[in-house]
Formats: sequence, C-alpha cells, structure tokens
Amino acid sequence: MKTQTVIITGASTGIGKAIAGLFLKHEYNAVINSANAANLTATFNALGYHERLAMVAGDISNPATGQELINTAVTRFGAVDVLINNAGIFEPKSFLDVDEPYLDRFLSINLKGTFFTSQAAIGQMLRQGEGSIINIGTVLVDHAIGGFPGTAPISSKGGIHALTRQLAAEFGKNNIRVNAIAPGIIRSPLQAKNGISDADSLASLHLVDRIGETSDVAELALYLASSRFVTGEIINLDGGHVAGHHM
Repeated sequence: MKTQTVIITGASTGIGKAIAGLFLKHEYNAVINSANAANLTATFNALGYHERLAMVAGDISNPATGQELINTAVTRFGAVDVLINNAGIFEPKSFLDVDEPYLDRFLSINLKGTFFTSQAAIGQMLRQGEGSIINIGTVLVDHAIGGFPGTAPISSKGGIHALTRQLAAEFGKNNIRVNAIAPGIIRSPLQAKNGISDADSLASLHLVDRIGETSDVAELALYLASSRFVTGEIINLDGGHVAGHHM
C-alpha cells in the first residue's frame, strides 16, 4: 500500500498543527501551509519527519496558493490523497458594525480559500481516481448563540457547510469523499486571540463538561481521511454542545 499524502492549510498553529503531527505519526506524507512564513517554518522544524514533510507559505485566499499546494504535493510525493481545509479566521463583531471590507475578509479567506483549494485538489483527485476532502466549519452554523456576535465568520462557515454537501454530491461517483468537521469550543490560540483568557470556563456548555482539544479534531480528521463510506456529512465535534445543556 502506497504512502498517502495529505495537504493541510492553516497548519502552523492550533488545530492544523495537531492534524499535521498526527498524520505524520501515522506514516502520511504532509504538505503544510500558513500565511505566516515565520510560524510555518518554526512548525516545519518542530514537527520533524522532514523526508515526508513539505511546506508552502501563502495566503489561501489567493487561488494561486492552493494550486501551489497541489503542485508541491504531486512533485514531491506524487499524489494528493487528502486535503484538509483548515485555514481560516474567526472573531466576534457586532452585526451593525460589520462593513463590506470586514465581511470580505471572512468570505475571501474562509469560503473562497476552501472553494478554490478544493477546486485545485479535485482536479488532481479526478486524475488519480479517488480522494478525500475535509473542511473545517463550526457548530455555530446550526446552533447560534445570541451572546456571540459572529455574523461575518459564521456566514462564511455556513457557505463551507453547503459547499461540503454539494461537492460530495457532484463527485461521489468519482470516489471523492467530502466531509466537514464542525468543532465546538477547542483549546487553541484562536480562543486567546478572541479575548477568551480562560477557555475552560466554558466547559459547562458541553455535556462532557470540558472543552475540546486540538487532538480531538485531529483524530476525527484521521478517521475521515481513511473512511471509504462517509461523505456529505457535517460532523459536530462539540462534546454534546448542540445535543443539550446542563441545568
């Protein structure tokens, strides 16, 4: 069985870095990406496995970055078996304060980045005869919280959920599976960036009474990458946050 190759966008910190580490541990080749070249280089050096690891710095909102990721994977490792569209931004802002340039940031990075990187990957996967794409959404698309003013990022993530199902429908007959992970509250640098200094204080929002870890997301991504009979799914990874609440 040949070594599989995964591309992970937004892989220099948090969820993306955890995904890269787990896939490398399970003998995958990996191409990692980040818009921050310094952070990406540091992660590349920290991960090791350099015989099975390549990196491409670049803003995923530029379609050329997605194509460069595909080209790097094919040139270096001969294939694109899995694409994980993890790169994205997420921050709160009052709806009435959102202007067009602000909204465009989320649509460009989150939605268009996922769209055009998937487009480049599917072109290669069609030539190979199979592939798996895993998108990162959010439980907030289907479980809104009034106290979190996130219309701009959630709108872009809603587009990712819709894109996931449509791509699964269009390319299922070509043995290309497309799924999305919709995380709840995950311990990552993103939480601190959004002003949440104590993410564990939100544990009670989850039925399991803890927040998620980046390793939880990585483990689900690894399963979806290898599954041959799961496609078109938006899987909540939220510790029961959507299912119910404690009194």
